[in-house]
Amino acid sequence: MNGAIVERFGAVVAGIVVAVVSFYSLYKDWHAVGVENNVFKLMLFLLGVGAILAILAGLNVIGFTAS
Repeated sequence: MNGAIVERFGAVVAGIVVAVVSFYSLYKDWHAVGVENNVFKLMLFLLGVGAILAILAGLNVIGFTAS
């Protein structure tokens, strides 16, 4: 196997795990109140968005690949 394929597969698998965990944690913590909890929810959301971007890049939907 090519090294790039292994790297993309790892990015997709890790992205799925991180996205599921971050969005589940956000779901469980949604009703918490307070400034610190709101910052934590924002950080979880951004982590989930970054994981989705990693999945899309691993699947070659976004990003640049040399021909």
